[in-house]
Order: sequence, then structure tokens, then C-alpha cells
Amino acid sequence: MGFTDAERSAMARALVLAATPGVPLGPNPRVGCVLLADDGSTLAEGYHRGAGTPHAEADALARAGDAARGTTAVVTLEPCNHTGRTGPCAQALVAAGVRRVVFAQSDPNPVARGGAATLAAAGIEVERGLLEDESRAVNRVWSFAMVHARPFVTWKFATTLDGRSAAADGTSRWVSSQAARLDTHRLRSRCDTMLVGTNTIAVDDPLLTVRDEHGVVLPHQPLRVVMGERDLDPAKRVFDPQLSGGAETLHLRTRDPHAALADLFALDRQHVLLEGGPTLAAAFVQAGLVDEIVAYVAPMFLGSGPNAVADLGITTIADAFRPVVTDVTVLDGIDGEQPNVRLSMTPRTET
Repeated sequence: MGFTDAERSAMARALVLAATPGVPLGPNPRVGCVLLADDGSTLAEGYHRGAGTPHAEADALARAGDAARGTTAVVTLEPCNHTGRTGPCAQALVAAGVRRVVFAQSDPNPVARGGAATLAAAGIEVERGLLEDESRAVNRVWSFAMVHARPFVTWKFATTLDGRSAAADGTSRWVSSQAARLDTHRLRSRCDTMLVGTNTIAVDDPLLTVRDEHGVVLPHQPLRVVMGERDLDPAKRVFDPQLSGGAETLHLRTRDPHAALADLFALDRQHVLLEGGPTLAAAFVQAGLVDEIVAYVAPMFLGSGPNAVADLGITTIADAFRPVVTDVTVLDGIDGEQPNVRLSMTPRTET
């Protein structure tokens, strides 16, 4: 049958609803729903507000009440087909008497998918694929995690022009500028997990929290994860909840990136910000487990000191690790500092 103009407009609106600001990070996707009357007018809208709250379809149906019968439901994601903290949306749409369902993206979650078949079996018209790419963009990280059964990994690091992450004496405050550090907190706020190695905790004693421009710890904090086998001093700041607004810390006693990501995925973690030092970064790069790179480049030279990444086992230029640059942004200096450059990149395997 294809899609009507009203359905296209409704899907665009549903995508806006799905991306509503303020929804806390969590294991569930961002979803929006618009119910259309026979004349193409909007009857009700809904969106998911986080784990444990009504799904977008249930939210819209509740707002429509009995008037939902005979409507078209336009949803950014295939209605779920399982019972978790809430009931299956596919069954809710059937029970409400919806006539037609249009959705953008098929559900990649093996536990929840199958809603389209349930709807079709109940005699409801089902169309899929409207603004699918836009829907995937809203849930880029969640979709990746569902397909690959592991969290999406963003590797963030700060470096000098000659590739140093610290000086020869180990000092690294500050390689990056104040503007770059503020941008890092923005990046942290988009992730549900921050991951470092035991050496970073032992040497730098970071707090690993998301803070605003005034240094105030924000209420919603990612999980702080320390990876490595060695014991750590419990007095380190990352283990003190009083300093971090209640942020939780987990010590994964492994050096295996695959094992670490498997453990985190089992905890419903979907987006890891890799903030560890050069050794941990090299382990993830060599394992092929870096999905995005954000580098803050400062206009300075040190001449010696730790590299931003440790030995990758590369001995010839033909085997160089060559990520693709997707964005270059100049971060203006604050209080007289020199501007830094933020490079956003995506890895590629071909040379």
C-alpha cells in the first residue's frame, strides 16, 4: 500500500518525540508514537520516558482511550512482543482495536522482536521501513548493542601534536584545554559506562564523574568501571560515593576486552567510553573493539613521554591503523588558552 503524506509527517513527529530531551540513559531504546484518525489528523502522541515507564505505544493509547479504535499507529520502532517491566505493545495495539501500524525500524532485540508478525496475525495492516535510517540514528548505540551483543565503544583521548598523552615525568594536567575538558563531560553524559585501567586509578586517581561548567557533579552518572587484575587502594577517589553524587564503581578483574564487554552487556550497559591509558587503548584497538574515536589535539609538543596509544604490533606503514575522520571541530580557547581540535573518527579495517 505504501505510505501516506499524513503517515510521513506523523513519523517525522514521532522521531522528534523519541528524541525528547531529559530521558535518562538506560537499557531501553528511545521510541515515539503518533496515533492518526481516518482523516489523517493526530489523535494522540506518546513516547518512552525510560526503563519501567510505559512504552510509547502504551502512552499514546492511554491518551487516546476508546478513540484509539480504528486508528493508524505510527511508531519509530517495531512494537515489542515480550513482557518485561511492562506488557507487550503488539498485544496492546491489538486490544485497542488499531487498524494499521506503520513503523520505521525492525526491532533488533532478539528478546522483544516479532511484534509485526503478531499484529499481522491479528488482521492489522502492517507497513515497515518509513524513515528507517532516521530511526536508526536516534537509537544508534542501542541498535549496535542489540545486533552485536556487546556495548558500543567510544575511545576518547587527549594528545599533543607529537602524540604524547603525558610528559616524561608522568604529568598530564593539563594536556587538553578547559574547553576540551568541558566537551569531554558532554561526551561522558551520553554514555552509560566509563572504563579505565587499574594503572589510571593508581597513578592519576581520577574521580570519573560528569560535571557541569562549574564543577558540580550532575545527578545522573555513568557506571565507573576499572578493568585489570591488580588490587587497588580502597581510598582512591573513584571508590568514594560521597565525592561522586552516588555514582557506582565496578572493578572487573580481567585484562580481556572481550570478557569485560560481555560482563557489561550482561549488566544492560550499551555505551562504553574508553578513557583509560595507552595500554588499555591498545588492547581494545588490537581486539577490534573500538567503534568510535574522539581525539582532543592540543597545540603543544613534549618530545618525550607516553604515547596516546601503546604498541599495536604494527611494523610497516602498509599495516597502519587508519580511522576515517567524520568531523573536525575547533574548540575555542577559554581564559586565554589556545584552541584545541576535536577529531571524531570511525575505525576501518581496510588499508
